[in-house]
Amino acid sequence: MATIIPGRKACTTNPLKMSAPIGAALAFLGMDRALPLLHGSQGCTAFGLVLFVRHFRETIPLQTTAMNEVTTILGGLENIEQALLNIKKRANPALIGICSTGITEAKGDDVAGFLKLIRDKHPELAGTEVVYTSTPDFVGGFSDGWAKAVSAMVDALVPPTKVRTPWQVNILAGCHLTPGDIEEIRETVEAFGLTPIVLPDLSGSLDGHIPETFLPHTLGGTRLADVKRMGASAITIAIGEQMRPAAALLEKKAGVPFRVFERLTGLAACDAFIALLSDLSEQDVPLKYRRQRSQLQDAMLDGHFYFGEQKVAIAAEPDLLFALSHFFADMGATVSCAIAPQDAPVLARVAAETVRIGDLGDFEEHAAGCDLLVTHSHGRQAAARLGIPFWRAGLPTFDRLGVAHKVSVGYRGTRDLIFEVGNVFMEQLHAHEQHVTPASLRPDLHRAGPAPAVDAPARAGH
Repeated sequence: MATIIPGRKACTTNPLKMSAPIGAALAFLGMDRALPLLHGSQGCTAFGLVLFVRHFRETIPLQTTAMNEVTTILGGLENIEQALLNIKKRANPALIGICSTGITEAKGDDVAGFLKLIRDKHPELAGTEVVYTSTPDFVGGFSDGWAKAVSAMVDALVPPTKVRTPWQVNILAGCHLTPGDIEEIRETVEAFGLTPIVLPDLSGSLDGHIPETFLPHTLGGTRLADVKRMGASAITIAIGEQMRPAAALLEKKAGVPFRVFERLTGLAACDAFIALLSDLSEQDVPLKYRRQRSQLQDAMLDGHFYFGEQKVAIAAEPDLLFALSHFFADMGATVSCAIAPQDAPVLARVAAETVRIGDLGDFEEHAAGCDLLVTHSHGRQAAARLGIPFWRAGLPTFDRLGVAHKVSVGYRGTRDLIFEVGNVFMEQLHAHEQHVTPASLRPDLHRAGPAPAVDAPARAGH
């Protein structure tokens, strides 16, 4: 059990934490024909928009109610009303996801009441689902906002039913999973003859494909029709502790049992996931995954020489921090510094002695002396100042291409993760060898001609 050290700084100097509203907005972006709407100022939306565009390198549909000083004080009913009408007229999405922000939560806007009045007044909004989630900036963080949005969609869109479809499986995906991760999970479930419904599905909407024409809403992702069938599934598989509340809500509404996988990175975690799919489908594990398991075992044997006794510092969202810490521990490394942006139940089970709630300033301070830094792209300055190798993980990663397609789950993803990180360790090992090897032992530095006799300096002195 890790000891949680709460943050006590008066101010954040180098932020690690991201706000709950943009976490909720990203969850809505995983829906097909959806458009997130932030109920707040234009600046709140602009910040999230820049963050997502830099990370995914895609056009991001994101709207705002454009609250100002006057409307914030008087209430945002008219702003929400006009925003919904404009969005319906211009974009006609299947889903509008409303995320509150700090200023509207501080004012105390009754958004649920507003929506009822607006629906009664404007029947032309029929045909578009509107889901509201309360995500004040001053409570929780990015993963909390994501989790609240998923729970809100389950609550609003999944009807109770007693029908069961034995081959249908719900997948509740945490915010720490990339579109590539989600695609790998879906393909694995389908390989057993099961039909997965993924919520939310970033692999459909933010996987980097080019649409045939411009659309003012998302293209791809989880369809509303599929969400409404989730109550008939045989089981819900929640990936990440943050998805437990949504899975529990789905069980309460429709009686669908659930199982939480805190991670799908690592041999033991993958074995448990594959075993569950085999039991559900009553099928043997396909030869493809038996071979991938063998490849992962070989990669672990090859890689443990370079991971062993290495000291690693990680700063990430709680579920990603948990998964990465156990990955490094499985490979023989030690997580000497673990930083999370906010508290969460899963942090007590992180594979480290302590987990500090803090920012990248704390990360830089406590990571000194480590062999590898792991966090998102904003950690690059700390790595440069400390002179420690840096491996990027999490959102935002804006100084590398292809981050949406990175896979770190399943046998194949874990295998590739070992190779990617192991190569960083190997490169530093070779650099260290070149730095400390005496020149007399390096053939590339030998001068032409025969080497002088050992006692030549002594003779020269006579």
